[in-house]
Amino acid sequence: MADDGKHVTEVTRGAIAAMAASLPTHDQQDFDDARRGFVGRSGQRRVTAADGRVVWDLDAYEFLRGADAPETANPSLWRQGQLLIEDGLFEVVPGIYQLRGYDLSVMSVVEGDTGVIVIDPLISAETAAAAFALYTEHRGQRPVKAMIYTHSHIDHFGGVKGIISEEQVAAGEVEVIAPEGFLANAIAENVFAGTAMTRRAGYMYGAALERGPAGQIGAGLGQTTSTGTVGLIAPTIDITETGQRLTIDGVEIEFQVTPGTEAPAEMNFYFPRHRALCTAENTSHTLHNILTIRGAVVRDAHAWAHYLTETIELWGDQLDVVFASHHWPTWGRERAVEFLAMQRDLYLYLHDQTLRMLNQGYTGAEIAEVLPMPPALEAQWHTHGYYGSVSHNIKAIYQRYMGWYDAHPANLWPHPPEAAAVRYVDAMGGRDGALAVARRAWDDGDYRWCAEVGKHLVFADENDHEARDLLADAFEQLGFGAENGTWRNAFLAGATELRSGSFGTPVGAGSGLSGALTVAQVFDSVAVRIDGPRAWDEHIEIGWRISDEHTTYLTELRNGALHHRTVADVADGVTTFTLTRVALVGVVTGSLDLAAAMGAGTVTVDGDPAVLGRLVALVAPVDPDFAIVTP
Repeated sequence: MADDGKHVTEVTRGAIAAMAASLPTHDQQDFDDARRGFVGRSGQRRVTAADGRVVWDLDAYEFLRGADAPETANPSLWRQGQLLIEDGLFEVVPGIYQLRGYDLSVMSVVEGDTGVIVIDPLISAETAAAAFALYTEHRGQRPVKAMIYTHSHIDHFGGVKGIISEEQVAAGEVEVIAPEGFLANAIAENVFAGTAMTRRAGYMYGAALERGPAGQIGAGLGQTTSTGTVGLIAPTIDITETGQRLTIDGVEIEFQVTPGTEAPAEMNFYFPRHRALCTAENTSHTLHNILTIRGAVVRDAHAWAHYLTETIELWGDQLDVVFASHHWPTWGRERAVEFLAMQRDLYLYLHDQTLRMLNQGYTGAEIAEVLPMPPALEAQWHTHGYYGSVSHNIKAIYQRYMGWYDAHPANLWPHPPEAAAVRYVDAMGGRDGALAVARRAWDDGDYRWCAEVGKHLVFADENDHEARDLLADAFEQLGFGAENGTWRNAFLAGATELRSGSFGTPVGAGSGLSGALTVAQVFDSVAVRIDGPRAWDEHIEIGWRISDEHTTYLTELRNGALHHRTVADVADGVTTFTLTRVALVGVVTGSLDLAAAMGAGTVTVDGDPAVLGRLVALVAPVDPDFAIVTP
């Protein structure tokens, strides 16, 4: 039995032991690197929001420190968790510092002639402010001269308002630098599909799970996601091409654009003065995701690998250290280049071997079960699947080239989950027969089959508590054995919701990003929420004069689809609103009362304002707490 009473079966115990026997336990370099350059830790161990909520606890994972892996955790993932709890301010090289342990991601600070450049301000304003306060405690107050977003994922920009303000940017005091396409991709992921992704992220990162040896022990890439205030300030400088250079506060930076790698918009960059290379999230001390299990656009493993080859060619002879937006740096030119090359080989091997086998007729699920990894890669800790896994990455590469359909006609038009569940349960002899099948699988230690059968039992009758408990037990054993942090969290999250009900969505879905939307993105964010069938017979045209941008838009709803375009002017008889972009955002999000704004003259209208009400009535609600392990 584990310390907190969770039961570990002999099958799980044996599987963990067999896996542990193959680990490169002699290699302890990561622990030296994770502690190197330590400057200090914060005495304020909890980060709170304005309302008193704890959004980050620096001591939440102290149970990992110095402890041997319990039987409820894969020892490889446990080791990764021990590395991730080394929090504080660290010197990478003189003039470059990192704040680690304050969020899923890492924030870096580069000192210039008179101020600092901040790289990737974490997820939440609260954690970003707390981390930056630790920097200033040890290095003194220095004005922020530039903010760099390495890429378009929320853990690399969401906390920006904890460090700088929109007023500072508007006044030209701070530049905001990002790769070309950053804003469009940040909005597409966090607003357009934000509700579903954020709910699924609750499973992936386990932010709502209890921390402990039988609970959440990290996510491989970092501990988990903070739950504070998310924001976004739009870039003022786009990096559009490899070789582009900037000098910010006396610090020269050389850029490499890497679109389609870990994010649709991403970049690496090099600091010649410091001989230091930042690889954003294109290299980490883990196998990353080709398709994250929370959902995303499938990434291009082939491009990812070849961009890393280009990185080595650009700066391999010059660098002394590689640091990134997660984990700890790698020092020494030879070690750093080998690290980059191993990461490159990892993604290229997965890509090329998946293509080789799919061209032999194997499906993604089949390839994932049988493709071996090269011994040289297995011998490296940083190629292990703590965040991405070989299994789901192979399936993602297959999906990128072949789509969801595996070419077997039986899988072309299957029943949806609930309808299929009823039929599976009936085929197994009804509820009691199916439950017996699931129990035999449990007794045999075949937890994957137990989960498969249990899934159908629960979808056939979500109130079958005996089936729910058995499915939760199977998920728990699968979680205990997982080397991958996100798999463990997903399994344990499923078990938690089966036993205790939905924990909802721990982090808000893009609500703090609306102020940065472009006008076109505002209209697109409405369009993806139009209830198509209810809108089939509606035809609504509205004109929008955006006064601060001197541009006029026409939105038109027809055949259930809302489209928009810029126009020279609006035709007679079409109701037209005149307002600023910020006011438009307020009207759409409901944060601005339209009647009051019209009364105050903030918004003016030519025509019948009630037409907007007709459109708004067709906007469907979203459900941030939708069911996952139940129908």
